Amino acid sequence: HKGGMHVHAVAKAPSTYEHIHPELVGNERRILVSELSGRSTIVAKTTKFDLQHDKELMDEILKRVVELENQGYQFEAAGASFDLLVKKSAGKFEPHFELLKYHIDVEKVNDGGEQLLTEATVKIQVGDDIFHEVAEGDGPVNALDAALRKALHGRYPGLSTMRLTDYKVRVVNEEAGTAARIRVTIESRDRDDVWGTVGVSENIIEASWMALADAVEYKLYKDEGQTS
Repeated sequence: HKGGMHVHAVAKAPSTYEHIHPELVGNERRILVSELSGRSTIVAKTTKFDLQHDKELMDEILKRVVELENQGYQFEAAGASFDLLVKKSAGKFEPHFELLKYHIDVEKVNDGGEQLLTEATVKIQVGDDIFHEVAEGDGPVNALDAALRKALHGRYPGLSTMRLTDYKVRVVNEEAGTAARIRVTIESRDRDDVWGTVGVSENIIEASWMALADAVEYKLYKDEGQTS
C-alpha cells in the first residue's frame, strides 16, 4: 500500500483493500513511501518509533520526502534510508562514523590480457579516532565497501555478517545526458534481515557511497536494537 488515501483507509478498515489477512497466506502488510504518500503513510511508517502523534514532525518528514523525491530519490525499495531520515528529522540520529575523504583509483593494465584494477582509500572518524584504510575490489563500489569495512571492523565486528546482495543504477533525468543525476539503490542482508538504501547524485560514485553509508549505518543501528 502506498497511496495516501489508500493507506489511511487500510489503517481504519483493512478489509476495504484486503480481501484476506496477508498473514494467512504467508505475507505481511507493507506500507511503501512514494511520491503518492500523504501524512497517513508517514504516520504508518513511524509507528514503530512511537513518533506518530507528533503532527509537526509528521508534516516535516512528509515535506522532506517530497523534496527528496523531486531530486530523484525513491524510498519504495529503500526503507532503511527512510528510517534513517526519520531519525534525523526527530533529532535521534547519531552517526557511528564520519567520512573525512574517499579516493578511487581505476587502472587499466594491458599486459597481454587487459586488466582493470580498482583501489579505494577511505578515511573516517569514529569518536576521537581516525582510521585510514585501502582495499581493492572488483569495481569502485566493491572496493569502497571493502575499505569502509576494514576501517570499521575493529569498532563494529558485527559488520562481518552483512553483505551487499543487489546494486541498481537508474538515470533520473535522461535529458541531461552525461550530466544526468544518478540514483543508486543497494540491497543488503545479514543473518536476520534484508534492507534497502538509496543515494542520488550527478556522480555515480557519490550516489553509491551515500547508499552504502546508509546501509552500514542501518546495520549498526539494527545491531543496537534501534531500528524499531
